[in-house]
Amino acid sequence: MATATSGDSRYIALTTYRRDGRPVTTPVWAVPLGGKVYIVTANSTGKTRRVRATGRVRFAPCNANGRDILGEWQEGTGRIVHDEARQSEALAVPIARILSRTCGAGTDAVAQA
Repeated sequence: MATATSGDSRYIALTTYRRDGRPVTTPVWAVPLGGKVYIVTANSTGKTRRVRATGRVRFAPCNANGRDILGEWQEGTGRIVHDEARQSEALAVPIARILSRTCGAGTDAVAQA
């Protein structure tokens, strides 16, 4: 499991992998919490499906559109958070509440990288 580092950007470039190994990189808002990085997204997104399928991720801090990588890439294992207490904790972070309302994400769409 990769850990958040000090000075983390609000955005990260999240790379998830298709079953055939091809990478897909998407800029996402990140919620650092307890030394981990959480992403709030809709349950039906491609990144959620890819995390379920392979669990393999890498990420780096980036700007809002993901074009400028602002730090080192980190490898990690992504997983969907099923622990309701942890979901609530991640969704309690102000930016996560905004994301939840904006993308209509259900609590089962909290992913940990």
